[in-house]
Amino acid sequence: MRPRDSATPEPAPAPAADASAPPPPRRRRGRWLGAVVAIATVAVLGGAAWVLVKRSQAPAEGGGFPGGGRAMVTVGEATARQAQLPVAIEALGTVTPTVTVALRPQVSGVLTEVLFTEGQTVRKGQLLARIDPRPFEQALMQAEGTRQRDQAQLDNARIVLERYRTLLAQDSIARQDVDTQAALVRQLQGTVTADLAQEKTARLNLDYTRITAPASGRIGLRAVDAGNYVSAGEANGIATITQVAPIDVQFSIPQDRLADVQAAQRDAKPPNDARPAGAPLAVTAFDRTRTRALAEGRFSTLDNLVDTATGTVKAKARFDNAEGALFPNQFVNVRLLLREVPAVVVPVTAVRTGANGDFVYVINDDRTVSLRKVKRGQATVSQVAIAEGLQAGERVVTEGGDRLKDGVKVQLQGQQGQPGQRPGVAEGAPGRRARGSEAQGERRRHRPSQDGTAPAAAAQTAPPAAAASAPATPAPQPAAR
Repeated sequence: MRPRDSATPEPAPAPAADASAPPPPRRRRGRWLGAVVAIATVAVLGGAAWVLVKRSQAPAEGGGFPGGGRAMVTVGEATARQAQLPVAIEALGTVTPTVTVALRPQVSGVLTEVLFTEGQTVRKGQLLARIDPRPFEQALMQAEGTRQRDQAQLDNARIVLERYRTLLAQDSIARQDVDTQAALVRQLQGTVTADLAQEKTARLNLDYTRITAPASGRIGLRAVDAGNYVSAGEANGIATITQVAPIDVQFSIPQDRLADVQAAQRDAKPPNDARPAGAPLAVTAFDRTRTRALAEGRFSTLDNLVDTATGTVKAKARFDNAEGALFPNQFVNVRLLLREVPAVVVPVTAVRTGANGDFVYVINDDRTVSLRKVKRGQATVSQVAIAEGLQAGERVVTEGGDRLKDGVKVQLQGQQGQPGQRPGVAEGAPGRRARGSEAQGERRRHRPSQDGTAPAAAAQTAPPAAAASAPATPAPQPAAR
């Protein structure tokens, strides 16, 4: 019989895993471990953020970097000083010429000549234009002839009257004839007087054909050319003359400052006034940007009433304007100086306003700031007087005060690179980089070359301590065969 094959029995198939069966215990422990790690990470990040926020909110101490905190505040500073503070009124003014004349013809006729140049400076009485004089010359001759005729009749009537009076004395003529002749003489006298007036009118019209400058000044653009017919009393006229030297500036003063101006006009010197007695009120005209002074003048007068619509009073100042810097109808900024008073002044940006009033930050000798209450006085555009709370020579903060508190240490502008900015660091970050570069260079110098020998330069420049601490490099052994 054939021996039975002893075949290896096949393993039974593994039963299918049930989907509803719970997960193995190892997978469940892995999920719990991941959740714990995530919670711990979130807690650590939250704690770190809380520490950073608290450290940034804490004020800097010592050198401004306590434990790696935020840097000191950089501020601008100014020194309070004793100065003469001007008390002035700032206003917007209009340049007005002292004399403005329109050249209008007084008689009608043809304009034959124009003897001026546009923009020319003319003097009073200078001939500027001429109208055709021939019609007016003829009218004058006619008036003269009429007067001469009536004058001859008057002379004859007077002779007859004298003759009649002689005859009346001889009782040779009636008194009625004498009275009639006397009345005729008086009538002819009136006629001659009227003729004389007409003659003078004709002569005046002839003079009006010569148009002359009624005032000195600068003449404007020509409105009529030669050859045109002009009429008496034309609205436009021929040209306009404005007197620009001297010239006036008109501006408005608030009614609240009216008493100060009147007191200054009366030369009643207020206390602490530095101006000499009797000095006129100085007025300065500035350009639109208030950066350049155009002219210096003197105060003239005030108007006689207050404008109820604006609550201001019109005022006028006179300027010599020798250089012609002021132009008629130009808008300028006017500064009326009332007086000058001695005071402790600081820049306007140094004074701040809080819940308890005005205050400044005073810089102490140890670079800390102190909040100090002050009382304002007179002020200008750039400076303000401190009536109380500050002495001359003290330093105050002008910039960067919004980030300050009482007792905070600051650093001044232009001194960011000074030693002591950060505790333990004299030269700042660049110095640390330099020292790191030196150490790196020393390591490069101590690095052996490819043949196992150190460079001679490195041996000469290596410090003794480094050479003593470095282990000796064994000489290379020959390879065994």
